[in-house]
Amino acid sequence: MQKAEDHKVCVLTRSTSKASSVFPASRYPGVTVADKEGDWERCIRDSTGVVNLAGMPISTRWSPEIKREILQSRVNVTSKVVDHINSSDSSNGNGPSVFVSATAVGYYGTSETDSFDESSPSGNDYLAHVCREWEGRARQVKQEHVRLVLIRIGVVLGKDGGALAKMIPLFMMFAGGPLGTGRQWFSWIHLDDLVDLIYESLRNPAYTGVINGTAPNPVRLSELCERLGQVVGRPSWLPVPGLAIKALLGEGATVVLDGQKVLPARATQLGFSYRYPYVRDALKAIAKQL
Repeated sequence: MQKAEDHKVCVLTRSTSKASSVFPASRYPGVTVADKEGDWERCIRDSTGVVNLAGMPISTRWSPEIKREILQSRVNVTSKVVDHINSSDSSNGNGPSVFVSATAVGYYGTSETDSFDESSPSGNDYLAHVCREWEGRARQVKQEHVRLVLIRIGVVLGKDGGALAKMIPLFMMFAGGPLGTGRQWFSWIHLDDLVDLIYESLRNPAYTGVINGTAPNPVRLSELCERLGQVVGRPSWLPVPGLAIKALLGEGATVVLDGQKVLPARATQLGFSYRYPYVRDALKAIAKQL
């Protein structure tokens, strides 16, 4: 949130209590939390830029109902945000001039052998379908007046939440290791780099269209686990069989058992500077914060 110091920030949420716990007023006095429809409309109308990060977590067991919620939590909120942007009359200089909307590397499907960049076609599995629908709603923004940036985000590495929050405790108990074969690609990005990429997308007019939100050096999961073990001083020696993960997560096991090698061609072309281009350095920085 350091980048918010020179800006007024309005957080649009469906849960005031959760947003307030992340952005306590005592620490972030310049951040407003809005949870009502009218407040959403006002905040968007009065803003110069909008960032949409909505979507329920996907690392869970997928029932038909959960799959509907995974899709609807992304599509419905994005549609609502786009409607408010389009009704703010940006053509007259009112309302936001840039819309940065999250999507995910799941757009490309999965592969152990292929590499993907922003020009690659979409996959044909469930998550690829979700991403296409998600991006499709964002593209309904009036792009003649509003610059649209779609960031296809990989696995975000940070000390709080996400993949590492589940992995680190296992490693600390000497129970860490890769999931499944360990050969699945892991396209990751450090949280600080993702924040920088979003901020640059807001401020820099050269950032437009699809940009992969991943580090330039993806790794296989076995390497990630080996590096993680090294930085926390624990071995990566106890793999979790794929069958066990499938028994636990069902169809949702694809999130951890399958991957894709995604390269940030657009960010590289634009000259984006990564703080953590290598997973070893990213993990070391995170370990120092534990």
